[in-house]
Amino acid sequence: MTEKFGADLIVDSLINHKVDYVFGIPGAKIDRVFDTLEDKGPQLIVARHEQNAAFMAQGIGRITGEPGVVIATSGPGASNLATGLVTATAEGDPVLALAGQVKRADLLKRAHQSMDNAALFKPITKYSVEVQDGNTLSEIIANAYRHAKSGMPGASFISIPQDVVDSQVHVKAIKPLTDPQLGSSSVADINYLAQAIKNAVLPVLLLGNGASSAKVTASIRQLLEQVQLPVVETFQGAGIVSRELEEATFFGRVGLFRNQPGDMLLKKSDLVIAIGYDPIEYEARNWNAEISARVIVIDVEPAEIDTYFQPERELIGDIANTLDLLLPAINGYQLPEGSREYLQVLRDKMDGDVKFDRSQTEKGRLHPLDIVEVLQENTTDDMTVTVDVGTHYIWMARYFKSYEPRHLLFSNGMQTLGVALPWAISAALVRPNTKIISVSGDGGFLFSAQELETAVRLHLPIVHLIWNDGHYNMVEFQEEMKYGRSSGVDFGPVDFVKYAESFGAKGFRATSPAELTQLLQKALKENGPVIIDVPVDYKDSSILGETILPDEFY
Repeated sequence: MTEKFGADLIVDSLINHKVDYVFGIPGAKIDRVFDTLEDKGPQLIVARHEQNAAFMAQGIGRITGEPGVVIATSGPGASNLATGLVTATAEGDPVLALAGQVKRADLLKRAHQSMDNAALFKPITKYSVEVQDGNTLSEIIANAYRHAKSGMPGASFISIPQDVVDSQVHVKAIKPLTDPQLGSSSVADINYLAQAIKNAVLPVLLLGNGASSAKVTASIRQLLEQVQLPVVETFQGAGIVSRELEEATFFGRVGLFRNQPGDMLLKKSDLVIAIGYDPIEYEARNWNAEISARVIVIDVEPAEIDTYFQPERELIGDIANTLDLLLPAINGYQLPEGSREYLQVLRDKMDGDVKFDRSQTEKGRLHPLDIVEVLQENTTDDMTVTVDVGTHYIWMARYFKSYEPRHLLFSNGMQTLGVALPWAISAALVRPNTKIISVSGDGGFLFSAQELETAVRLHLPIVHLIWNDGHYNMVEFQEEMKYGRSSGVDFGPVDFVKYAESFGAKGFRATSPAELTQLLQKALKENGPVIIDVPVDYKDSSILGETILPDEFY
């Protein structure tokens, strides 16, 4: 009988869970797993930094709904995962992280790279444990995998001592059991909501990240086709409303801003139906400051209650099933004429929302809306657009439209710099027949720019736009609004065209809308990664910033 080691049990467990990709960086405490991956199991994607590997796993989790897997070694290899895992947990993305650990005999010693891994990750994951017996590896992985994707998804972490990885094992890898299937909410709750909608003058759907799965999106669209209720999306709920339903139902995204149509609609509504809504994206105090909203929740787990979010009823269960049962109960409902007239006023306000004088844009630079418009004109619904954090994120979230769920990706819980390129790599792997567009600022890009080599190595069709202004502008303009000056936001120039070429990618620079259009169309025909450096004029950021909520400054 062939010897089986802990590493075999780990890899066999990943195979049984149908994991396609593992992201990570090897090290002595975990290298037997990497050695085993050479012979069997998921495709190994070697990253250039563990934090970015965690972002890649998060991207897999967000797009597919199944946990992305990241593996790192002990010490700093493990601790470098922290930012990626806290981002995944905060933003509802399933991730399974494995990290090496010193031998069990050294766990309580001041030994090389010895630290309490499980304790480090416990506050920022849903599940954090350390394995003490190699024969329990598969059952722990099975439980961690299940925890990561159940309820509100997030990260699971497993610390594995080196001698556990290297130990002989005598059990087979567990095959995943059937996922528990939630039923719909109770008939009484569904009837209660149906009657509340029928009695409402202006019911509104507030759609969050939890409503953006393919199954729930399909149910929402079916509902909206029959009963045209107005809809507001959070940033991570982008794309739930289809192109066909946009004109009749969509009234913008909320998050960061105030006094835009979505906020006005939520304030005016006499019934807010929050579906898969997570307050980390847009806290209720921002849209329910008067504590006057009547709120009913549809979700997979009970809401977090606070002063500004006190739902009168919670429909807990499978969201799609609940919506499917709700539809026949409200079929035929129509908004009152007065509400339809009010919505038309809001629609006109949305259409006239772009109030910036682009004629004064600095020569050789582009206005943010010029970039957004070029992107919009050259992006098809099946393309994935990943967006980093920075001033560009504010403009993209406000003005860039998306019509398929989980195709416009934001970090809107942690607002983590550096996510865009790693997420683009994930999107390119799981959506291989589409083009991927990634967007960052010049500051955020260099948080994860080393992964350009990873994208080149894998020949991924990623076009990455860098909005380049030479500052940490998202901080800069907000400091200027608060203090009349900025500090700590300046850095030196980088030639991103040469940077791209040095990695084996194509590099271009666009200094006008026409040039950006030409270069973007050219880049989308390339087989490998392309970087487009776009000098941007952020003079109007302060105008847009006037609508940012004071508590949301970053």
